Order: sequence, then C-alpha cells, then structure tokens
Amino acid sequence: MAETTKPKVEVKLVKDFVFKAVYPGTQGVELTMDERPPLGSLKGPNASRVLASAIANCLSASLLFCFRKSRLEVEGMEAEAEPTVLRNEEGYWRVGKVDVRIRARLRDGSDREKVRRCIEIFEKYCVVTEAVRNGIPVSVGVDTGVTS
Repeated sequence: MAETTKPKVEVKLVKDFVFKAVYPGTQGVELTMDERPPLGSLKGPNASRVLASAIANCLSASLLFCFRKSRLEVEGMEAEAEPTVLRNEEGYWRVGKVDVRIRARLRDGSDREKVRRCIEIFEKYCVVTEAVRNGIPVSVGVDTGVTS
C-alpha cells in the first residue's frame, strides 16, 4: 500500500483580489496573495509566482538533502524561479514553463563525484516538480449555498 499525506491549505478572500493562504499545522504562517494590475495591485505574489516558488523550494530542499546525505558541507544556497506565463491556443493565460536556477555554495575541496551524483539524481526526489512535469489531476468542487 502506498503511503499518502494530505496537507491542507486554506485560501480566504480578504478584499478585491487579495487572498490569504493559511497552512493548518504550521505556526501561524499566512501568505498574502494578489493578482497583477489591472485586477489587483500585487500586495503579494500571484498563483504563478507561488507555484514557481514551490518548485524552487522543493528542488532546493531535494538538492540540499542529497548534499547532506552525502556528507557535503553546504555553506549556502539560493534559488531563483521564473515562470513564463502565456496564452494558450484558446486564449487563456497558462504557466507555460518555469525556469529554475540554483546556486549552491559548497565547502572548498568537496568530493566532485558526490556533487556530480547529487546533481544527477536530486530532481527525482522533488515531489512538486515531478508532479507538475507529469501533470497532476486536480478535482474541483464548488459550493455556493445557492439552491435551484
């Protein structure tokens, strides 16, 4: 039997196109999200940027895990993610791709073979990136309270 987890995220409308994302089980963490003008005023990242940050975070954590498991000393790590948003054939805006660049600073004299091996395999361990690449199913339900 496969192991499954279902961490919940709650998104609540604040005003205009500003939403608060709440993460039950975390210590009071909230994320303000907003759309770009003309809909919103970017009081926070929009969904495309949150998706890109999730991918960059997951990839960075996977690479860090491999480096540490290989007993490589990581002195620092930064990642940059840039989603490309474009219109599809039907004219709807979609995230077409996400470019990620990770900069890892390893202690001088790190074992090059261990570094090479981690770079070769780390993406396979990133839950988010592999799910996005493979196109995960999304089920949607809407409850308006309005009855016919």
